[in-house]
Amino acid sequence: MPKVLIGDTLSPAAVEIFASRGIETDIKTGLSKDELIAAIPDYDGLVVRSACKPDADVIAAADQLKVIGRAGIGVDNIDIKAATAKGVVVMNTPFGNAVTTAEHAIAMMFAAARQIPAADAGTQAGEWPKKKFMGTELSYKTLGLIGCGNIGARVAERAKGLTMKVVAYDPFLTAERAIELGVEKVDLKTLLARADAITLHTPLTDQTRNILSEESLAKTKEGVIIVNCARGGLVDEAALAAGLKSGHIGAAAFDVFSEEPAKSNVLFGAPNFIATPHLGAATTEAQENVALQVAEQMSDYLLTGAVTNALNMPSVTADEAPRLKPFVDLAQKLGLFAGQISDFGFEEVVIEYEGDVSELNLKPMTAAALAGVLRPSRGDVNMVSAPSILAESGIKLSEAKTESTPIYGSLIRIKVLTKRTENQPETSWRSLAGTVIAGQPRIVEIKDMPLEADFSPTILYVNNIDKPGFIGKLGGLLGDAGVNIGTFHLGRQQAGGEAIALVGTDAEPPAEMMETLNAIPDVRYVRVLSF
Repeated sequence: MPKVLIGDTLSPAAVEIFASRGIETDIKTGLSKDELIAAIPDYDGLVVRSACKPDADVIAAADQLKVIGRAGIGVDNIDIKAATAKGVVVMNTPFGNAVTTAEHAIAMMFAAARQIPAADAGTQAGEWPKKKFMGTELSYKTLGLIGCGNIGARVAERAKGLTMKVVAYDPFLTAERAIELGVEKVDLKTLLARADAITLHTPLTDQTRNILSEESLAKTKEGVIIVNCARGGLVDEAALAAGLKSGHIGAAAFDVFSEEPAKSNVLFGAPNFIATPHLGAATTEAQENVALQVAEQMSDYLLTGAVTNALNMPSVTADEAPRLKPFVDLAQKLGLFAGQISDFGFEEVVIEYEGDVSELNLKPMTAAALAGVLRPSRGDVNMVSAPSILAESGIKLSEAKTESTPIYGSLIRIKVLTKRTENQPETSWRSLAGTVIAGQPRIVEIKDMPLEADFSPTILYVNNIDKPGFIGKLGGLLGDAGVNIGTFHLGRQQAGGEAIALVGTDAEPPAEMMETLNAIPDVRYVRVLSF
């Protein structure tokens, strides 16, 4: 009988589901790291929320662990890389708490606008501080959304009900989707200049870290309200504290912080600052939803091998797994490649299936490809959530299949149409293709240039003009930087034309070397890719 450890407080409904499916559960909350390491070897599954932290050391001790289930969406507390290496599936419940988090953001905005916590404290202290507080109306003001996906769209709906005007910055929000939501799509600079209140609804990625930096905060309207119920690290906390003290920022309300639990923070004690201890998903309804979802998903996996809402493994049924798994893996890696080289977002995705693979169930492969495409910019995206996220963003998706392929028995090709930007006024297609050889995914085409390469964990991708001496120069730069080359694959259009180099390295090239490489006149594009 499988055994599951419940490491955080969870709705009793989850325990009932596990029991009804014949799975034994133990509830052990508040364990220290050493206690968790000592306990985990006895369990096949681990259920967590945000307090329990299965890091690399815990996962290394988990001799029979098969699945970690997160009752919620964020998985910052789980070492997914270590879990993947150990063969442990990591699942989350991406849709169970969207309404709850949106409502909390609206509540925090109201509390900041009317200084409710401070007014409450003064009133209950017997001060009756009626003249001390002068609030701000939100009706007919402009709300700026940074991120307009699943949760941001729900905030927009509620803000519109409050007769607020809503502007949104989201690279993946299309004009059609913006019209459907009744919001105005703008760039970040415009949002900062126009918004009376700003709420954040985006995952924490390299692109979104400190998206409200000191420079960005300085560009906001005098007296703006800042609300963050998404992820700590999206706002420069020190810069925000300075803005509150100077009066440029009118008020701020945070449910999340760069370090949690936040026992101390530079924002604590700042004027007109409100804090809650990561309560965005803390409602009875949300906790019931995510508890039910995680228990069902983990039970299905432990009993039948079915995978749902997995972050590190394709979601396929047990019957489909043998044939589909290598192609799902290929599709996800091709999508991840495409997503990492689409620096400013994209407007359209085309996925083509050629040969034998076209006769298989395309849905899990397409979902895996979309999860890969979206993950570099949207964070915790999986095969179940990716199609919905794409649809909500209004990005066009096309699929095509051809029964034959001229060279390989099966081929998957992904094309993405990049967005227009100031630096890139014209759209352009990024295209790459791959196949499965001896059970392993391989890259066989980039920008219509044939080559054959594996997906190394770290790949230096270089698009250059084919000229004598360039390969030697590239190798010299890597050698001078102390970066060892594991694999080296080349492709080109013709002699002297456009060329591609895919270099698998044992370590990520340092920033200084990348700057030097990018400054070479014959280099058109450089990117370090992670798989």
